[in-house]
Amino acid sequence: MLVHICCSVDSHYFLERIQEEFPDEELVGYFYDPNIHPYGEYRLRYLDVEYSCKKLGIKLLEGAYNLEEWLKKVKGMEHLPEKGDRCTVCYDDRLETTVKKAQELGHDKFTSTLLISPKKSQEKLDKIGHNLQSLTGVEFIFRDYRSGNGQEKQGQRVKENQLYRQNYCGCLFGLEPQRAAQKKIMDEMFNPISNQVLPESIEERLELYNNRTKLEEEEKEYKIIKQRFLNYRLLSGKVNAAKQTIPSYIMCYSTVNRNRTNGRVEYTKDGISYLNRDEVKLMSIEKFNELANTNYSCVKELMYNPLRFELEQEIRNKVIKNPFDLSALIVLDEIADVKYEINLHAETYEDVKEAII
Repeated sequence: MLVHICCSVDSHYFLERIQEEFPDEELVGYFYDPNIHPYGEYRLRYLDVEYSCKKLGIKLLEGAYNLEEWLKKVKGMEHLPEKGDRCTVCYDDRLETTVKKAQELGHDKFTSTLLISPKKSQEKLDKIGHNLQSLTGVEFIFRDYRSGNGQEKQGQRVKENQLYRQNYCGCLFGLEPQRAAQKKIMDEMFNPISNQVLPESIEERLELYNNRTKLEEEEKEYKIIKQRFLNYRLLSGKVNAAKQTIPSYIMCYSTVNRNRTNGRVEYTKDGISYLNRDEVKLMSIEKFNELANTNYSCVKELMYNPLRFELEQEIRNKVIKNPFDLSALIVLDEIADVKYEINLHAETYEDVKEAII
C-alpha cells in the first residue's frame, strides 16, 4: 500500500493505525507536497516525516517539489478560503500523483494521511480517491481515524515522539489570511540577504529538529520546550552620510521612532558615538571587531557574513548593557563629523519559540 504523507503531525498516528489494521501489507510512505512554501519549510517537514517513518519502520519515498506547476494549477484561486476550490485542486494533484506512483511501483492500494487532518475535507478526499480507483483499478483505502478520540490520540503521539508541530498548513495562500487574522507579520517568508538564522525562523527550526534527531540517535535524554520571547525582524534600513548612501550594518533589535531619523554625533566614548536624536548609537567596523573578536575588513563583509544572531545580541549587551534594548545600534566603516539620515523599518513582537533542554 502506498501512503501519501503530508506531514508527521498527521502521518504518525495514521500510519500506526494502518499498520494495526493491515499487518500483512507492505506500507510505503510517499511524501508529495508541492504546495508547501517556502522551500525551507518543505525540507523541515520532509526531514520530520523521515524521522517519524524511521521510528515506525516504514520505507519513505520523496516526490518532486514541483511548486511552479502547482502554482499554475491554482492560478486565480489564491484568495479562496481553506477547504475551497483551491484545496480541491490540491487534493486532486496529490492523490492523482500518488496513484500514478502506486501503479509505477506495482502497489494495489493507496491512501493519504490528509484524511486525518482537521483542516481537510474527508468528503472531497473520499470522492477523489474512489474516482481514481475506478479509473486505475488501484484500491483507495478511506479511513476516518480522526473520529471519536482520534484527534486526542494523534496529539499524544506528536508529544510522545516530539514531532514538529507546524503552525500553518504549508500553503502560502493559506498562511497570508491566517497571519492577517492574527495581526502577525509573515516572518516565515523572511530570508535576509545575510542568510543569518533569525529567531523562530524556519532555518532555526531546521537546526533544532536536526539536533533532536542526533540526540535520539545518541540515545540522550532531552525535551523540546516552548519559550516566550521578544522577536525582531528588520524590514528595511538605509544610512545616508552627507546625503550619500553608505554601507551600514543595522544590528538586531534596532528601532527608531516613525522609521526614520537624522542627527549628528554629539558624544563619543570608548569607541561608541551617540547621535543627538532618537538614542541612535554608531560604531566603526574596527570597534565592532574589537568587541566581537573578529577581523572584518569592511561593513559589506559583515553584511554578507554576519555573526550568529545570539552572538550579535551579546555585542549589543556589551555596548548598551541590555540585549533587548531597542535603541538603534549601527556599524559603519568609519564615523565622520557629518549629518546622518537613517531610514529604519523594523518590527518587534511577542512570540514563542521551541528550545531543547
